[in-house]
Amino acid sequence: MRTTLDLPEDLLDEAMQATRIQTKTKVIIIALEDLIRKTKISELKAFKGKVNLDIDLDAVRGRQCRY
Repeated sequence: MRTTLDLPEDLLDEAMQATRIQTKTKVIIIALEDLIRKTKISELKAFKGKVNLDIDLDAVRGRQCRY
């Protein structure tokens, strides 16, 4: 899909240098993919400690209980 963007040239240049990506299109695609990945990770973190899997981690990891 073609679209026209008004992006700060210095920001785009810095992103291209930091990632060593040669094209503006590829830099923008990578940035969008990274933004989506980070958003999904943040959404998953909301479930931390709230899902009971009912598994014995010691048994799964092959540990013996010391108590």
